[in-house]
Amino acid sequence: MIRSRGLICLPVLAILAACGSSENDALAPAKSGEAVSTNDKIVAMSGTTIGTPMVERIAVLGLLNKRNGQTRDVELKPGEAIRFDKVVIRLRACEKTAPWETRPDEGAFVQLLVKERPPGTTEAEKWRNVFSGWLFKENPAANVVEHPIYDVWIKACKMRFPGEETPVKETSSKEAVAEDPAAIDPSSAPQSPPAPAPAAPEEARPEEG
Repeated sequence: MIRSRGLICLPVLAILAACGSSENDALAPAKSGEAVSTNDKIVAMSGTTIGTPMVERIAVLGLLNKRNGQTRDVELKPGEAIRFDKVVIRLRACEKTAPWETRPDEGAFVQLLVKERPPGTTEAEKWRNVFSGWLFKENPAANVVEHPIYDVWIKACKMRFPGEETPVKETSSKEAVAEDPAAIDPSSAPQSPPAPAPAAPEEARPEEG
């Protein structure tokens, strides 16, 4: 089950995620709206990770700004981070259950950094790690982002498992003709009208006496 896998690697990722406020400043990308690689070490769960390698998976996350109601979809690979003004999303891992498991689920280990004043103070804004943990698509209540302005959730973890077939592309008859003219069905090809039969020769009339 994905949840047990998440719990297995959670302590390791939590240790790697632990950092002070001064370190958080260095974790925020300089530019907004551009996914960048981080120095995070991608942890592969030995003996349990199958399918697409962790570094090649893609997580689709939803981000909500509660102040203006703006939502956006974000695609990240493990080890990438993206910034939108005063919020940063960092992806450490994503996982989903295998097709043969009975309870499908998808999850992602996400860190959320927000640039804001420390609560109850008038200090200058600082980057603060407000969330670090697993988010689950089918069980969002298992772990939620508790922040007054921003919310983030998992929408999908794009990965494949051994044995999954690539769907066959359906082609129209026009595409088939363009790719292979010999594939035209003779019965469907336009037919030229048949040539008219030659007229029968007239019989010679007997000469009148």
